[in-house]
Amino acid sequence: MKILMVCLGNICRSPLAEGILKSKLPANFTVDSAGTINMHEGNAPDKRSVEVASKNGLDISKQQSRHFQPHDLDDYDRIYCMDKNNLRDVLSLATTAEQRQKVFLLMDSLNLNHHPTEVPDPYWSGSDGFDQVYRQIDEACEMIAKNLERETSNIQR
Repeated sequence: MKILMVCLGNICRSPLAEGILKSKLPANFTVDSAGTINMHEGNAPDKRSVEVASKNGLDISKQQSRHFQPHDLDDYDRIYCMDKNNLRDVLSLATTAEQRQKVFLLMDSLNLNHHPTEVPDPYWSGSDGFDQVYRQIDEACEMIAKNLERETSNIQR
């Protein structure tokens, strides 16, 4: 299964989501990330994302930002967006119902009313914002990993 994490510039939230989800899934899953704008294409993740990931035992320093492409809607099985603007931008490129059914808000994976529906962009915040975003993404990725494990075990039966 191929999973894509999407945020605005692919330097803060989606690189964290890629690293976190990869750490929770077996190697036969592919996890990547992209941004809805190409402003940072080819750049490493923001140093604050790299630092918070490292503090939590993950190395995301080798990732490179890339721009979301329309073919990603065909190439990936699931696409998780960090906020409603990213969701809108990705869905605007979808041309089929099948493509639209692959696209989700990351925080919706928790299915809990008391959780925020969006992962805030920490770019303009201090380190605390990155710590908060890490915790939010980690919680959502934990649920996604459990659900995928359950789905794949049901398929194999």
